[in-house]
Amino acid sequence: MPLLNGVEIPKLGLGTWFIRDENAAQAVKDAVEMGYWHIDSAQAYQNERGVGEGIRTCGVKREELFVTTKLAAEVKSYDKAVASINISLKTLGLDYIDMMIIHSPKPWMEFHENDSYSDGNRQAWKALEEAYKAGKIRAIGVSNFQKADIENILEVCTVKPMVNQILAHISNTPNGLIEYCKENDVLVEAYSPIVHGELMKNREVKKIAKKYGASVPQLGIRYCLELDLLPLPKTANPAHMKNNADVDFVISAEDMEFLKNVEQIENYGEASMFPVYGGKLK
Repeated sequence: MPLLNGVEIPKLGLGTWFIRDENAAQAVKDAVEMGYWHIDSAQAYQNERGVGEGIRTCGVKREELFVTTKLAAEVKSYDKAVASINISLKTLGLDYIDMMIIHSPKPWMEFHENDSYSDGNRQAWKALEEAYKAGKIRAIGVSNFQKADIENILEVCTVKPMVNQILAHISNTPNGLIEYCKENDVLVEAYSPIVHGELMKNREVKKIAKKYGASVPQLGIRYCLELDLLPLPKTANPAHMKNNADVDFVISAEDMEFLKNVEQIENYGEASMFPVYGGKLK
């Protein structure tokens, strides 16, 4: 699917959060073998080195693959952002990054605080714009940004954000934010489409998945695709990678409406401590 600037981004990506650096190269190679052309990493994941190694050694031409990484949430100055972008390029060992995004509008330790970091986000965005114009990055965007955070960038930017990567899944679909992004030509990427495995405990969801001859993860991923979101399921298991990519079915309008209104899942398992899932890092 095309981004705002015409760059093509594969409509399904492999998330690499919680995949250790020493395991990341093999995970990338396995994913590419399964047909994933889009790999999503981040400075905070501490696996960029392994991801880059996997990209370089997977046997597929670099230009056929799409690599995303993220500027650490704590980087809120122009100088630090410029340095961080260059560090990611060096760590990945790549000549260019397909897309780089601001991981969060606020540092993780202050995610629930009132400071919007509006100036810091503008400074980080300026650094991304310059790297984009210099050809170091092919596309730029944001993550976990709400409407006000995006507006803050739109007021001053020379290059508009091309994606907003957010938490979106069955039982938790922020429709207002999604519509706002679409109105501004910002593609919404959906992380945690399987709710860190918690979705598989929901009896109603399991019943609908069975109706389509699908697994619960497949239903969760297909749900995002039906909403024109780009899902980023995370796994290092080749069998799960294959299953997650096999989503060539259509969910009926009636079932989509039901899934949109499933009681919200609030337990994210081992991820629950992280700010985006309602927790507070200490």
